[in-house]
Amino acid sequence: MASAKIVDIRAFVLRGGGADYHDQSDGHWIDDNIATPMSKYPDYRKSRRSFGINALGTLVVEIESDDGTIGFAVTTGGEPAAYIVEKHLSRFVIGQNPANIELIWDQMYFSTQYYGRKGLVINAISGVDLALWDLLGRLRQEPVHAMIGGAVRDEIQFYATGSRPDLAKQMGFIGGKMPLRHAPIEGDEGMRQAVDDIGEMRGRVGADFWLMLDCWMALDLDYATRLAHSAAEYGLKWIEEALSPDDYWGYQDLKKAVPAGMLVTTGEHEATRWGFRMLLEMDCCDIIQPDVGWCGGLTELLKISALADSHGKLVIPHGSSVYSYHFVISRHNSPFAEFLMMAPGADKVVPMFSPQLQGEPVPEKGRLSVSALEKPGFGVELDRSLNLFRPYNP
Repeated sequence: MASAKIVDIRAFVLRGGGADYHDQSDGHWIDDNIATPMSKYPDYRKSRRSFGINALGTLVVEIESDDGTIGFAVTTGGEPAAYIVEKHLSRFVIGQNPANIELIWDQMYFSTQYYGRKGLVINAISGVDLALWDLLGRLRQEPVHAMIGGAVRDEIQFYATGSRPDLAKQMGFIGGKMPLRHAPIEGDEGMRQAVDDIGEMRGRVGADFWLMLDCWMALDLDYATRLAHSAAEYGLKWIEEALSPDDYWGYQDLKKAVPAGMLVTTGEHEATRWGFRMLLEMDCCDIIQPDVGWCGGLTELLKISALADSHGKLVIPHGSSVYSYHFVISRHNSPFAEFLMMAPGADKVVPMFSPQLQGEPVPEKGRLSVSALEKPGFGVELDRSLNLFRPYNP
């Protein structure tokens, strides 16, 4: 390891599911009339794909060391992110020792700060960072979780995100998070239907099963507050990402306004320690939910987690397969994890990032043993039979 050197970095684009899990065919629950910030426009109300949620596709980053070992990672960002990786970030990676992850991250972030800071650029940085951790684990023959402190429990418990929390309960998950289907543009009738949906699902799952509501940035403060109180009788464990991720002040007020016992969660679309510092210092939520493929990678997630721990907050990453599993199993303030139900009908457990990852572990009866995470790196392989496209091959 002392003499290892990175000799190449490559960025590819893939289409069809996987890390860009919204890139699905017709008939999938994840694209079926879910409330969004675009719901106010009739043309974009029924489908998230209609306004381009799947426009970018998956970004695949490969990093190769001088002994031929290759680490890789998948995230979102597609061709624009591939350009950033190959044309800008590569200069901070090639020639480095793979162990210099902190140095590489710092140089990538501050060199792109004038046009980055969040969004697409941080997605690209996240992909590079995760590929570096995968490479380092393969070179050391250690799983990632062992390199960041080791497992603090024997297994991970999961809640399921999907359209059928009732089926998730039967599969052994500890809870189910359902999408909000009716947006503020639908007025009081839409509010009644949304509350009825929650009530109906509570009737199916019973009183003791965790039931959560994912609002996907679709609401304003007034509507979110009224919805939370209208649904209070059904015992929602939390209301998630109700407002725009930039509305820290709204989240601060929402946390104060929701019924006693209902949690406010957010952070899926937040990035870096500085964004999460705002959420934590302003006391905007009870749980933060960074996506390791979007927030700055594992290197940054570790800093975010330490900051959250100092504020007494839980870190429950947005579903990101093995990239979050290694983190969750190693952190006391991350006691359970999210599993995205990627079967079109949310009626069976399938790998989240299929078909891109081979050997991707999935929970059994809502649990995943640490023994499933003992392979080097993140423990998965890239399916090279897929149509990998390298748009900026030098």
